[in-house]
Amino acid sequence: MPNKPWLQHYPAEVPPTIDYPNQNLAQFLVDSAARYPNQVALEFMGKKVTYRSLLDSANRFANALLRLGVRKGDRVAVMLPNVPQTVIAYYGTLLMGGIVVMTNPLYMPRELEHQLSDSGARIIVTLDQLLERVKKTTDKVPLDHILVTSIQDYLPFPKNILYGLKQRKDGKAVTVQYGGGVLSFTEFLKQSPATPVDVKVDANEDLALVQYTGGTTGLAKGVMLTHANLVANTIQNRMWFYKAETGKETMLAALPFFHVFGLTVVLNQSVYLAGKMILLPRFEIKQVLQMINKKKPTTFSGAPTMYVAVINHPDIDKVDLSSINVCISGAAPLPHHVQERFEELSGGKLIEGYGLTEASPVTHANNIWEKRKSGSIGIPFPDTEARIVQPGTLEDMNPGEIGELAVRGPQVMKGYWNRPEETAKVLKDGWLLTGDLGKMDEDGFFYIMDRQKDMIIAGGYNIYPREVEEVLFEHPDVEEAAVAGIMDAYRGETVKAYIVLKKGASPDPDALKSFCKERLAAYKVPKVYEFRETLPKTLAGKVLRRKLIEEDMDKLTDQKSG
Repeated sequence: MPNKPWLQHYPAEVPPTIDYPNQNLAQFLVDSAARYPNQVALEFMGKKVTYRSLLDSANRFANALLRLGVRKGDRVAVMLPNVPQTVIAYYGTLLMGGIVVMTNPLYMPRELEHQLSDSGARIIVTLDQLLERVKKTTDKVPLDHILVTSIQDYLPFPKNILYGLKQRKDGKAVTVQYGGGVLSFTEFLKQSPATPVDVKVDANEDLALVQYTGGTTGLAKGVMLTHANLVANTIQNRMWFYKAETGKETMLAALPFFHVFGLTVVLNQSVYLAGKMILLPRFEIKQVLQMINKKKPTTFSGAPTMYVAVINHPDIDKVDLSSINVCISGAAPLPHHVQERFEELSGGKLIEGYGLTEASPVTHANNIWEKRKSGSIGIPFPDTEARIVQPGTLEDMNPGEIGELAVRGPQVMKGYWNRPEETAKVLKDGWLLTGDLGKMDEDGFFYIMDRQKDMIIAGGYNIYPREVEEVLFEHPDVEEAAVAGIMDAYRGETVKAYIVLKKGASPDPDALKSFCKERLAAYKVPKVYEFRETLPKTLAGKVLRRKLIEEDMDKLTDQKSG
């Protein structure tokens, strides 16, 4: 790659190459606790945890694991929402050289079973509310221990008492039977010393995380991310956000930590910056707006659907968004009008970035304060190379031509856990073939057209759902839109639009069709429109196109059998 046209657009403050420390990822916490011991690291429903206290708990957790016989390289699953216990278990495992397996709390036994058996996890940390689901799984995949905690364990007084009373009143209270491998998280910590734990790791070789990805096309694969991968990506993100002030940032943590975007851009980044994280166990728009009003976060990274929810909330005029300086949007394409409206409301910057689990995850982002381009994922991060290649080969395409995006850099994974053949398919000479179709312009800005598997081929034409969605988002009545290809006897596939309307708007497929016809070639215009209350999403806010297509297939099967 002799030519890197994007470097001319780097801000003066961002170096094209960085010297990354060879260290345990948890060293970020050790350093911040040494420099800012009394700074609040986590705030959860009014409970404040300082850096000193967080490191103390992480060391206790690490010592407790060692006492249980867990050793360097053993896998520890963490199945929790964004609560203090997640952060403690994560850093505690890293400190003693263990490998964290972040697990989605929404997983059903079948999904969990695959993840636990595939990773060979020995221990899982979970909520009392999820214990039954975990136990169903462990009948088939035995674990050494299940560590159980409750939301109320880290609530301040009197909220902890009131929470318990409300759970009982709502019939949601869970009585946990301890023993037989089921241990109490709080007791587990209490019975261990806070002596510093420093198990030596080889950052380039030793894994910090096995992060599961995919699952939409068969079983999810475990992505092996080393300490070096995650350290590099955290520092790359921090360099990009060069105006960030150490010890002074407040991050709204609405992105789940079990998703690698939330893990790197919010959790690792905040701890590296000795920032404060406002933890939200789930994205609930009313609570998010209250927190912004009350806690004045300076950064709020999320998925486009989160910003859509903010700008369309009926009470948005009563919310003060002015504390927000920077938002990084990822996990899905960011519609231009959403970006404009959010920036208008907050006065801050909302930029689109790009990444994938296999790259820890961020590889590209638009400049925050300098030149950016609408519809673009921006330019490659420091030390990150990117090319557009002929799918299936590593032959370079010319600027403006569509091909597969390939990336190379210190954040690119070691490979897939126990899947050498799958690894060989996507890693070629250090280049990661992303499976995403894109193009690069003459300036070195990159654009993602779509996932290869999401591309619609109708009557021989290639149609990129993102392009059609962008147009639908421009319609004043549309709050959310997703586009997918459905079976068509004549064209092979045809374009279908799934629409969530703004409050008070009426479904009018003809008007939407006319709107699209003025802005798109005829073959790209959706032929079918379905109006819905909601779109299925991951907890990270990504719309599940596959789920929409599966629902349609199921309806078709029912009609045929009926």
